[in-house]
Amino acid sequence: MLKEHENLTMAISTVVLGVVVGAGSLFLGVFLNLIEHVFLSFNENEFHPFAWTVSPTHRLLSVLIGGIIAAIVWWLMRTRMRPTVSIAKGIAGEEMPVWTTILHVMTQIFYVGTGGSVGRELAPRELGAMISQTWQRFLKRFHGVELSEDDRKLLIAAAAGAGFAGVYIAPITGALFCLEILYKKLTKRAVMVSLTMSVIAMLMGAILKGFRPYYAVGSGDFTLKSVVLVLIIGPVSGLAGAYFRKGFKWAGAKQTRNKNLLWQLPLVALITGLIAMHYPEIMGNGRALAQTALNNKSASLVGIFLLGGLAKAVVTTFTLRAGAAGGALTPSISVGAVIGTAIGFGAGLFIPGVSLWQCGLLGASSLLASSQQAPLMALFMIFEVSHLNYSALLPLAIGVSLAMLVSSWVLKPKNNA
Repeated sequence: MLKEHENLTMAISTVVLGVVVGAGSLFLGVFLNLIEHVFLSFNENEFHPFAWTVSPTHRLLSVLIGGIIAAIVWWLMRTRMRPTVSIAKGIAGEEMPVWTTILHVMTQIFYVGTGGSVGRELAPRELGAMISQTWQRFLKRFHGVELSEDDRKLLIAAAAGAGFAGVYIAPITGALFCLEILYKKLTKRAVMVSLTMSVIAMLMGAILKGFRPYYAVGSGDFTLKSVVLVLIIGPVSGLAGAYFRKGFKWAGAKQTRNKNLLWQLPLVALITGLIAMHYPEIMGNGRALAQTALNNKSASLVGIFLLGGLAKAVVTTFTLRAGAAGGALTPSISVGAVIGTAIGFGAGLFIPGVSLWQCGLLGASSLLASSQQAPLMALFMIFEVSHLNYSALLPLAIGVSLAMLVSSWVLKPKNNA
């Protein structure tokens, strides 16, 4: 009888959280669109991923003003308000403050919307985790229901993954983010809860977005050529991803949290804006750079894109170091897409008929797997957000496997004995 009651509670919680977290993701998407419209006069989509219609000075001012406002808000939050709590600490048992978390999440979206170079995928995950904790407190206070420790952790991790699914319309990726990165256990119960919650959140997020791909790519099956090329793309992207991971982990450990944030983040925003005056693809969470790299058909632009990928990695790292909150997931995709297409151009000199967009996606998934240390999540994210068919699974799988192998050598703890 007790077991049936626990199962019923988990089932109700899964549905309720899927709906509420999905609605939260929907709201964040609307808020991002509003900020982009106000600051950069454009509506982001897969065919128009960056603000190329506004003047270079407009782009500079947008990022700079956004950086100043975000710096003030984050400084006030970290010195005058209850401290934010990370998802990992929330799963471990610490309470995520409601209003501080909401302000923290909206500031992340605001800064990305003005052109700040950082991923926006952390915001919906944090919002989902906080909503899950709030729901659990509601159950305990008003219904006397206290979940087991394992179910408590599962609901928080699943809600964080559902937040991601609601933004990117990618339920398998959301579930795998829960299972592979946060919950770190694979059970039937965990799969059922996380996948169901992510599907519901995805349906909520799709109310306004529809089921369009996040990245616009070509059509056609992945061929044997892609399987051969990924033997090069996978290791190279894995190596780059490992060093990118080291970079943003360093940035997180050394992140500015005192009054120096008031000048360091605006300074990085200024640098971002100066680059964006001539290279607008560097702005935002990385979608712009990835999409333009996937669309590139000119070999003469390969060097420019490689410089752009390097700049994206460096600016994102120092944005996080200067005090900004955000993710490195979509920036990783952009850098990987640049590396993959560059290798594709090189291979095309010897192998006719190389598909450049396929090379870009192989680089994106491989570098993402390496930087996040989550091969399944990386594979299925690229598969879902690009609306690929089954032929992509083999080369994607080979790429992430090779990337994980190479990155394990780079990231292996040094033996000081």
